[in-house]
Amino acid sequence: MHSQQIHQYLRQFFLESNCAILQDTIDYLTVQLTGEIDKKIMNRPFYWQYIEATNSEPAPATITCITNPAENSIGGVKVHFGSPILHRIFHATRELGSYVQLYETVDDSLGQIILTPWLAINYKVSYCCDCTKETLYSLGINLLTGVMKENFQDSIAIRDLDIEPADHIFHVQPIIKPLRGVERLNAAIQAIIAQEDHKWADEAWRRWQRDQRVLDYFYEDIEEKPEHYVLEKKALAERYTAKIKVDIVNGGVFYLL
Repeated sequence: MHSQQIHQYLRQFFLESNCAILQDTIDYLTVQLTGEIDKKIMNRPFYWQYIEATNSEPAPATITCITNPAENSIGGVKVHFGSPILHRIFHATRELGSYVQLYETVDDSLGQIILTPWLAINYKVSYCCDCTKETLYSLGINLLTGVMKENFQDSIAIRDLDIEPADHIFHVQPIIKPLRGVERLNAAIQAIIAQEDHKWADEAWRRWQRDQRVLDYFYEDIEEKPEHYVLEKKALAERYTAKIKVDIVNGGVFYLL
């Protein structure tokens, strides 16, 4: 997930959460949080405990999320894959409702418009060994034709969407059931992962064997290995075993022109 995708994701999250975006540049977002979102992403539980205990007027935080890694001229929070703030936003998204249904806003002057349903899912894929890499994939499937599109989040970020269709809008009912669409997208993300270069797993295995040889060297003269050796060997396995974890961050059905 590159910085522009993170920027678009943050913008959508804050807009859907009714937070006021005070500044929106290509490098950062400055946002006035609501109390609910402050509690979920700012990690200041003692402040909110005090506010609630004293029945004081809360002052939700204003946050500047810097999405351009090269931007160092302003104060704020660097937001990138693996950063604590982004993890908390992902968690908040799941808590607040990971599914949406939105309709593209179309000019009334165009007359009656037919919108097509797309199912979209944003996946977080974690490549785990002794170090972890996380990537966000955004996939969409047309529920009429079955056509799939990668980087779907980018395509809807530039559209005006609403939770209710306009009066002059006719939205076609899906031919492909949403659950079947989910199955196809899940198969697609597995295919994408399978095509990735997995030399990171081979490199982790080599580091594992190197450390295992060092461990064996220190205990080579001991016929009956002590419990500490067993625990160390187990710890190496847990540290270096390559794992791929796929999480659904959020998704929804989008009726688009």
